[in-house]
Amino acid sequence: MINHGFARNRAALRALSLVLLLAPTQVSMASGDPPRVAPNTTTAAAITTAPAIITAHQGNFGGRRVVFDALVEETLIPNGKGDPTAIFSSFSYIERRKTGDAERPVLFAFNGGPGSSSVWLHLGLLGPRRVDFADPVNPPTVAPFRLANNPHAPLDVADVVLIDPVSTGFSRVLPGARVEDLFSVAADARATAEFIRQWLTRNGRWNSPIFVIGESYGTVRAIALAGALAGGVFPPNGTLGAINLSGIAIVGPAFGNAAARLEGNDRAALTDLSAMAATAWHHGKAGSKDRPLEEWIDAARTFAGDDYLKALHAGHLLAPQERTRIAARLAALTGVPAATWSGANLRLDMAAFQSQLLADRGLTVGAYDSRYTLPTRPNGNDPVVDDPAMGQYVPSFVGALNQYLTTELGVRSATRYIPINFSEVNFKWDWGAGPGVVLPRNDATDLAVALRRNPALRVFVAAGYFDLVTTLGAAEYTLAHSAIDRRRVALKGYPSGHMPYLDEDSALALAADLREFLRGGLPAATPPTRADDGR
Repeated sequence: MINHGFARNRAALRALSLVLLLAPTQVSMASGDPPRVAPNTTTAAAITTAPAIITAHQGNFGGRRVVFDALVEETLIPNGKGDPTAIFSSFSYIERRKTGDAERPVLFAFNGGPGSSSVWLHLGLLGPRRVDFADPVNPPTVAPFRLANNPHAPLDVADVVLIDPVSTGFSRVLPGARVEDLFSVAADARATAEFIRQWLTRNGRWNSPIFVIGESYGTVRAIALAGALAGGVFPPNGTLGAINLSGIAIVGPAFGNAAARLEGNDRAALTDLSAMAATAWHHGKAGSKDRPLEEWIDAARTFAGDDYLKALHAGHLLAPQERTRIAARLAALTGVPAATWSGANLRLDMAAFQSQLLADRGLTVGAYDSRYTLPTRPNGNDPVVDDPAMGQYVPSFVGALNQYLTTELGVRSATRYIPINFSEVNFKWDWGAGPGVVLPRNDATDLAVALRRNPALRVFVAAGYFDLVTTLGAAEYTLAHSAIDRRRVALKGYPSGHMPYLDEDSALALAADLREFLRGGLPAATPPTRADDGR
């Protein structure tokens, strides 16, 4: 669920994105002795996919009883020349219904990385079972981990297909495949489009409304996928696909923020401020709990768009007394001392903010969810396992997923399910200038093109107030400065982090909004003015 590769510096890490208790609803399953998922020993001479593993289930979702099948299956993906290149693994949850009823929406889901499996959306928001955190900010870090029924899953309104991109989950590269056929923005979109085409054909669903939901780098994948499915005259397409999406949902929006981190570019300073203010409010370092969080975020947003913008624009020409005033206001909003802001030339990057906010307590806040904390020292300095958020909530997802595969989905495999693959995917990813080189990009431009081509396409963007990696402010700024018809885009903020479905309140709100979106609503009812209520 991580966004852009982060081998080079903290700025690249900021472009990364990974990665509840309700009244229980019973989910039952029935499975015999299912076939095994084939181990990764495929040879070029004998390319086969494992038989689908199908189990029967039922549960309550959105207040409706749904009887459905779960399918764990593999799909052979060719390259542009038709040569077998990869095998994708996927999880499909399909309602049992009358024969011929093929107009029920299908929601295709994937996480980010780009080398992440779909485990986070699978067990966090969309699957019939979810990781159970009694306290979402203090999750268990050792077994036993718990799964609970997930009434928030949108199975009452759509079938759900969770895709594991190549080299994640059980998906794998075939012998002789070329890296350039798989590990790039365009190649990944082409392979995912091919998976969707095959799934629609195999299941007789070409007349179903098609939705996609992507998290973190899944933002880039979803937007590129819209183009790959539509096709066109010029490379990387070359053929007419003519598959139009009904909707794109984005969680943890990563529209391409590398440009905001360049020296002399003050966009990051401006757009990061509301996330810093939200974090300070949560930890009691700024604002008052008697004042709603959204009001505090609005105060930071207003200051960033006025006095702070003018001060940054003035640079070293800013009068000393004005510099002092701005530093004091930044301190009041973020909880970081004015002297620190002054010493940093009124610009504090997120890494510094994470370590400075609770320095008096010897704590560092999480990048992916700043409500999480860990002691500042000792620190192994790994950007994922040492992040206070990911380091604590990831074990529950991985442990619960592996248990779920065996005990409920009937998957018995000697092959490891890979949650995130950094070495084989992230570090080899081609963003357009060769593997591992992260260029400034704005994928919202491609989103604007997709909206122009398809007048019926709608977009729903969900961001967490406490996400310090793909911030709400960055999404607001990017959308505001792109040629996008905002009447067709809903942007909403939630009091959570990069995965705004970890805690019950946010999960309930996000699931309700997603369900409304799948039913055809949301964007037109949410004019673009404030993120907390979708405007």
